[in-house]
Amino acid sequence: MLESIQNTVKYIKSRIGDFEPEVGIILGTGLGGLVKEIEVEKQLMYSNIPDFPISTLEFHSGKLIFGTLAGVKVVAMQGRLHYYEGYNMQQITFPVRVLKYLGIKTLFVSNASGSLNPAFKKGDLMAITDHINLQPQNPLIGRNEEELGPRFPDMSQPYRRDLIEKALNIASANNITCHKGVYVAVTGPNLETKAEYTYLRIIGGDVVGMSTVPEVIVANHMGLPVFAISVLTDEGFTDELQPVSIEDILKIAEEAEPKLTLILKELIAGI
Repeated sequence: MLESIQNTVKYIKSRIGDFEPEVGIILGTGLGGLVKEIEVEKQLMYSNIPDFPISTLEFHSGKLIFGTLAGVKVVAMQGRLHYYEGYNMQQITFPVRVLKYLGIKTLFVSNASGSLNPAFKKGDLMAITDHINLQPQNPLIGRNEEELGPRFPDMSQPYRRDLIEKALNIASANNITCHKGVYVAVTGPNLETKAEYTYLRIIGGDVVGMSTVPEVIVANHMGLPVFAISVLTDEGFTDELQPVSIEDILKIAEEAEPKLTLILKELIAGI
């Protein structure tokens, strides 16, 4: 893996020159619009980057965007990878390792998720304070490369508390509803049944989604601070569960995106 990371980083640096990103951003389903706020210097298609997995979803464009956001040099993944696409966990998290080797000091992650908490409504945001991993694989299984991180990484604080508090303060100052809570990661791609939503709430979840946790595990393995935020696109706590389509999810995510963009921009400006 280490050789693949080094080869990929070498290729990317040959295309971006002396650009050195300070911040990495992973944009979730329906949340790629933040790229419009970036003063773009370079764009690389995943398909042209050696060993880089390619997003198979039509609403994930599959680009690495290099530029400046709020005065900070950033690299944004416009399109992420998911376990349900058929990739293994090492492939899904490979881009995080590459971003770390490109020089980022902090990782920002966004996603679209379903609410399990009756106090959290569609269109709200939630800063992730902790997670429950129900995905069947772990990206750290297999031989451990000591240069990448320790065999048994600590996960007592997977999400940076100072960034969470700053995000909540930014939201409050701008009249944005932003909760904090626990994210449950499942495989997907189907949405959950009523009984599954109930179970996930009982075990301590506030929202449920199909991504984020593998990337966060690897970021922690490499000593990379993380801030993650969810846009709540559907509700799984109602007495009569309503059908949800991907079109519905994308619509809610698009409507909520300006709020998420504002929070991320102000957070990154303070880095």
